[in-house]
Amino acid sequence: MSKRVAVILSGCGVFDGSEIYESVITLLQLDQAGAQVQCFAPDIEQMHVINHVTGDVMEGERRNVLVEAARLARGNIKNLAEANAEDFDAVIIPGGFGAAKNLCDFAVKGSGLTVDKSLVNFVQAMHQADKPVGLMCIAPAMVGKLFSEDVHFTIGDDLETASAIEATGAVHERCPVNNICIDGANKVVTTPAYMLAGNISEAASGINKLVDAVLEQA
Repeated sequence: MSKRVAVILSGCGVFDGSEIYESVITLLQLDQAGAQVQCFAPDIEQMHVINHVTGDVMEGERRNVLVEAARLARGNIKNLAEANAEDFDAVIIPGGFGAAKNLCDFAVKGSGLTVDKSLVNFVQAMHQADKPVGLMCIAPAMVGKLFSEDVHFTIGDDLETASAIEATGAVHERCPVNNICIDGANKVVTTPAYMLAGNISEAASGINKLVDAVLEQA
């Protein structure tokens, strides 16, 4: 039977939502592995909207995370509040600043972050059911809040960011872009992706390994 995987998106666009290449690579690798995929995103307002040409905040513009993420999912997406751990074998969370701005507030509060309640409820239910969770790029900023205090993760080799995440009780492992960090005890798989990647091929090298490892543990 094919594995059922939930993919959690945080908008659409590297600076204020899900990183598009990371999301598409994830969805492609899952599809090629024959997995059944359902995308989810929280039905909330984005922290802010970024002009991806200039990098500037677009003052006065407001966008919804679920509506924006639907662009990536070609409309096949559901409100994260509806996600039920009994329906899935695994969950994967791509990166992009939306993971640190919309799924949680790490971009603003650092180690004092809080995580979206629907995400906490779903991921912790998956974890309690002994189902694997994959996170990439900056998304592992949430692992200390989502799992046990000694959960191992990687964001590559950015020691300042890693230190802020370790302040939540998690343990950082340095990792190259083409590899993954597997915490077997917690069934958590992480990879640096665009925390280190210089191009889409480099990002794919680690993301594909993450997807394969998550499916293997599911």
